[in-house]
Amino acid sequence: MKKHLLLITSLLLAFSLSAQEPAGYYNAANGKKGRALRIALSQIINTNTNSLTYSGLWNAFTQTDVKSNGKIWDIYSDIPGGTPPYEYTPGTDQCGTYTAEGSCYNREHVVPKSWFNEQTPMYTDLFHMYPTDGWVNNKRGNLPFGEVGNATWTSRNGSKIGSCSTPGFSGTVFEPIDAFKGDIARLLLYMCTRYYNRDFDQSTPSMFTDGNLNPWALAMLIRWHEEDPVSQKEIDRNNAVYALQHNRNPFVDYPELVGKIFGADSVNAFQYGSAVALIDPALVAVYPNPAHEQFTIQSNSVEINEIVIFDLMGKEVLHTEALNNQCTTNVSHLPAGLYLLKIHSENQAVIIKKLVIDR
Repeated sequence: MKKHLLLITSLLLAFSLSAQEPAGYYNAANGKKGRALRIALSQIINTNTNSLTYSGLWNAFTQTDVKSNGKIWDIYSDIPGGTPPYEYTPGTDQCGTYTAEGSCYNREHVVPKSWFNEQTPMYTDLFHMYPTDGWVNNKRGNLPFGEVGNATWTSRNGSKIGSCSTPGFSGTVFEPIDAFKGDIARLLLYMCTRYYNRDFDQSTPSMFTDGNLNPWALAMLIRWHEEDPVSQKEIDRNNAVYALQHNRNPFVDYPELVGKIFGADSVNAFQYGSAVALIDPALVAVYPNPAHEQFTIQSNSVEINEIVIFDLMGKEVLHTEALNNQCTTNVSHLPAGLYLLKIHSENQAVIIKKLVIDR
């Protein structure tokens, strides 16, 4: 158990470094689990924050939600790896009025403002404020997220409205495409952690009871979190929001926190900032990355003894030994996604790399 916790701690540190978290940001959460961990995180992400104005969100989006081609990153119209049906230019295409999909983008409260009576700072919390197509935003309204059985309406990128097929709820829901389900899960978990014990209004069908996610919603969001791991988009957005709002989404920095608060791993405490020594990742090459059927690790200066791959829930999915400075590993049995690669050198130091498996 001690060895397992040490491995997980190493991974957590590596992931936090990639997300540019300030040193010691989560110190107050160290050693806590379950409800106590949730309370500690709530206090951390509520301290010294900066509340944005509603009008200031337009400018914020130019820093948090712009793609590499300079267009707005709209989760209700984008098709990762494909061609979106339309794209928006920041500023130029702000709503205004809209008559159909593709008219303009507006400011979407991912947690509908009617659920919290438009209270501040929830009303402009940038983590759940997204630029989205105005028409799709209006169609979604204040519907809960869920999985649609029979769709009554489908957007041009495949988002759907219809009767809920998720066990535990039978009303009408809005289902985003699979590529953004994890993003939405982690931001909803952020909201119920930052605003722990705040009253979420129940005048309309909601995913919350007071400040807690309803059991059906929580189970679904945990599954979405596991099936759609943290992406580089989320890491970049987390950093950009931090620069403006001065707080972070802990479930992007440390995906394992979902299990430690809401899941089966809540019996184990969060170990923060006590990882074994790391050495420069630049000393080891990993190629191809993204990998398909296999990848190779090679180094001219470090002897590689052991390779361990973890998924983003901290579960070990592959463990192999290596006895030289080059090792080729088969990963054809692993699902596509983002993984953390832990490489042991001959002196027991470790190197942490990200590994993307792409089919």
